[in-house]
Amino acid sequence: MVNKSIVEIVTEWDIVAVRQLGRIEAKKIGFNSVDQAKITTVISELARNIYLYALTGEISVERITDGDRIGIRIIAVDKGQGITDVRRVMKDGFSTSGGLGAGLPEMKRLMDNLEILSEIGQGTIIKAEKWLK
Repeated sequence: MVNKSIVEIVTEWDIVAVRQLGRIEAKKIGFNSVDQAKITTVISELARNIYLYALTGEISVERITDGDRIGIRIIAVDKGQGITDVRRVMKDGFSTSGGLGAGLPEMKRLMDNLEILSEIGQGTIIKAEKWLK
């Protein structure tokens, strides 16, 4: 069973919309309030990165299953400039915007799985999954 919703990220309001969508889906799946907060934090960071760095993109939120397990998958897709060094951006403290540099490394800690595919000049796809315990 797949229940998938997609939000195009163009304005700051789209960040709010996709966060809310993610929280609602996480709650429907049965995640507790702490895990709902983790999921919405990751969605917010992904949407913010699209808005700040790629200018446009989309985020999909979907319910996933694997046997008896149920979870949520967030996929962020943009057509931005791409990430030149994925390993480098996954290190704590690395920032291109002068921030704390906790974004992607923190997302990895909050989720059960995080994958990044990026091609210079083509864009980036980030997939994050969290499973209900």
